[in-house]
Formats: sequence, structure tokens, C-alpha cells
Amino acid sequence: MTARPMRWAGVWLLLGWSATVWAVDAARLDYQLQARQIAPGTWVIEGAVDDFSRANGCNIINTGFVSTAAGTLVLNTGPSRLYGAQQRAALSRVVEQPVRRVVNLNLHPDYFLGNQAWGDVPTAALPGSRVGMQAEGKAYEDNLYRLCGDWMRGTEFRPAREDVQPMRFDWGGHALEWVRLQGHTSDDLVLIDHTTGVLFAGGLVFADRVPTLPHAHLPQWLASLHEIRQWILQGRVKTVVPSHGPVHTGTHGVDQTLDWLQWLHERLQTSAAQGLDISEVLRLPIPERFVRWAALRPEYVRNVTTLYPRYEIEQFPLQTAPAVTGQ
Repeated sequence: MTARPMRWAGVWLLLGWSATVWAVDAARLDYQLQARQIAPGTWVIEGAVDDFSRANGCNIINTGFVSTAAGTLVLNTGPSRLYGAQQRAALSRVVEQPVRRVVNLNLHPDYFLGNQAWGDVPTAALPGSRVGMQAEGKAYEDNLYRLCGDWMRGTEFRPAREDVQPMRFDWGGHALEWVRLQGHTSDDLVLIDHTTGVLFAGGLVFADRVPTLPHAHLPQWLASLHEIRQWILQGRVKTVVPSHGPVHTGTHGVDQTLDWLQWLHERLQTSAAQGLDISEVLRLPIPERFVRWAALRPEYVRNVTTLYPRYEIEQFPLQTAPAVTGQ
């Protein structure tokens, strides 16, 4: 597991962090999912702070649920049919209220490939995420089979079946709000619990892990992060649940994600202006402040190969065809 700076040890102790949360039993294909209560009526099942691998069963996502007298609301369903089934079992060990709705916060595979295990419950997402799941679900399914093998056995992608609309609503005495943001994908759904101060931030916030960017639009993402940061500074949000990385208080994950995206933008922009080719950009050194983050090398490679061609194109002004004059 990736080492972490000692200065964050107090944060992990405060929030009950433990490496054992991320253990898996590969021999039995058991994710060993444990639901941890982080606020009244609110639980999180934490995934490995890592990249997809057989060692972690492709479980690198935090899923969660809010359970009140109104029922249980599930957020994200993990990377496989097996995860979804074991998620249901983990949930049933700590709450009695029936699950009323399952919501996928974006279109990426570990947010919804577990939907198959929730076929008897309404599943929902933002409209753009649902379109993306339908278009890319089969490719996700195939890719995770390649990466994680038997953990994916029997998994078939099942896009969310209903639309979520941004709104504020009561959930058994919890004042919840769906907010649509953008940047990590074109449709990033987040959930604010105004009663407990918990924010399920989806893929917009990463903590102690390099962000993944296959559908990223950096200006939109930066704007969304600044908005979330204001929610925290204003006291509307106290606890942040990123989809990748430890649950934390304050602006830790937002600040890290902002730092990486701003640095990456400057590196790619400068490299393109200097005429570096992509192999040269990949060989450039990584700043010391990032070296302990999880998934550094594979995500840096993916970040650069995904985004750098756009920066290269921007260096070439559009050529206007010469006017044709009559003879």
C-alpha cells in the first residue's frame, strides 16, 4: 500500500481509518466489505486507495448509503455483480430499513457495474450518465474482466434505469440535495446532506490518489472544485466522501485535486509550447509533493496520453484557405 505523509496520521485516526478496511480474500472472492458509520444515518464502504488490480478485486471506490425512516438510499454499486451482492449483504448487517433507490453518481464502471445485483430496486443517474453507461458499458465490462479476472465473473453491465433531477428533498428527516456539476465527466452528481454536513462528492474529489481523467474537461472541473470548496468554507459541508481516497474533513481532498489539475494543465501547456513530444512529457520528473499519492505512474501516463494531443493541437492556429479569385 502506498505510504502516506505522517502529517495526515491525525486525520486518519480522527476518522477511524484502518488499512484493514481494504483487505480482500482473493481465494474466496470475498471483498470483505465493512460499512462504517460516519454520521447519523450515514455509512460508507471504503475501497482501496489504489489502481484497478486483481489484488484488490477492482474495488477502489467508496460506496455509501443513507438510511432513515423513509428507507435506505444507496450511492454507487461498485465494479462487479459480486461487489453489488456483497454490498447488499454488508448493508443488511447494519440497517433494517428497505432500500428504496440506488443512485450512480457518474458513468464510470465502478459506479454502476454492481447494478446487476440491485435489479429489484430502482436505479437512477443523471441523464447524461445514463447515456454514457449505455454507450460504454460493454467496453467497461470487458476491460475490467481483463484487469481483474474472476472477480468479474457473471458481471453484465446494467445502466441506471431512471433519471435523477437536481433538487432538494426530505429523506426521513434528512434534508438532502442532488447537485449536478461537471468536469470529471459531463454529468457529475453529488449529494449534500444538509442535516449532517456530509457530502458524497463522487469523482470530482480525489484524496491521496492521482485523479483519473478519461472524460475530463479541466476548466469545468476546476470550477466545480472551487464551488465545493466554498461549501466547505461556508460550513455547509463538514465531511467529504470522495469516490476515491479516504473520507476526510475540511478541504484536504479538494485542495489536492485542484493542485494536481492546475499543475497538470501548466505542464501540458508548457510542454506543447516547447514542442515536446508525448514521450518526452512522460519522462519529465513529478514534483515531490505528489510522489506518495496512489496510482501515480499509471494515472500520470493515462492523464498525459488522454489530454496532451489537445494541447498540441492548440499550438497550431487554424489555417484559412486562400480566397479563390476569378480570372
